[in-house]
Amino acid sequence: MSIQNLGGSLTTGRTAPRQQCATAVLMIRPAAFDYNPETALTNKMQRPVGTGNSQALALAELDGLARALRSEGVSVCVAADTVEPPKPDAVFPNNWVSFHQDGTVVLYPMQAQTRRRERRREIIQAVVDELGYKVSRWLDLTHHEADGRFLEGTGSLVLDHAEGVAYASLSARTHPGVVAEWAEAMGYEPVVFGAFDRAGVPLYHTNVLMCVGARLAVLGTEAIAPADRGALVERLRASGREVVEIGHDEITHFAGNMLELATWDEALGDSRVLVMSDAARQALRPDSFARLSACTDAVLAVPVPTIETLGGGSVRCMLAEVFLPT
Repeated sequence: MSIQNLGGSLTTGRTAPRQQCATAVLMIRPAAFDYNPETALTNKMQRPVGTGNSQALALAELDGLARALRSEGVSVCVAADTVEPPKPDAVFPNNWVSFHQDGTVVLYPMQAQTRRRERRREIIQAVVDELGYKVSRWLDLTHHEADGRFLEGTGSLVLDHAEGVAYASLSARTHPGVVAEWAEAMGYEPVVFGAFDRAGVPLYHTNVLMCVGARLAVLGTEAIAPADRGALVERLRASGREVVEIGHDEITHFAGNMLELATWDEALGDSRVLVMSDAARQALRPDSFARLSACTDAVLAVPVPTIETLGGGSVRCMLAEVFLPT
């Protein structure tokens, strides 16, 4: 079911400093996880490797990630997928919805027909009921699907909330016009650039090569178009963050697909945890991992090999941040 015409104001304006790291996340427990040939047309990180039991393996990986996050003090809402219609990519909710600190819920235009089925009112209601999120307005961009213009949530957008910057690498799933519309409605500055794999194919989502945390940034500079590379690195450094550059090998193993979350620790008080997959952790060079570790309070590396292989997405893609009002 597509969520349309939900109403609400589209006024902009900042009333409080934006949090960079969310304290809560939405996850979806899939009912029909599998390789999706429709999304594989633009996601070259998907591989149709037969596992014989992909659904059960994916559920075990998702449940393991949810447990690990909760053990770190992150609030997790795990919503259930529905069996019909089948939604092989339901495990990646961050592409169709985002929950912002001012109470804005954004609904995004998805390229794949099969992925549009993932938009369900009851999932948003679960976030409201379980996490105490309060919706103040809706920004529904799904009408762009009719014109073949897409923007797949925080897959397409990597957000520097503190500086008010929306980074986006352009691809078939990330249209510059929709980026601009989102940025105007949300009060962010859009920064668009090109990024490509070794074969010269645009990387399908920005969040496979880029992550922005409170004091750190990961950037797949080897994939970024030479004309855009220098300015992008300097822009991130100007924000005061430690910029860790990665290459194609690390990107292929999802080392760009990580997310920093906020939590609370009895000893440390307010703290942050950098979440990544075990594959990403193993792909990072020792010096890169050391620099990242020095900029956060904890690192959580969780294995999700089935989801990475068949789904072509990793830990960050499995987490839709929920920014609760302060």
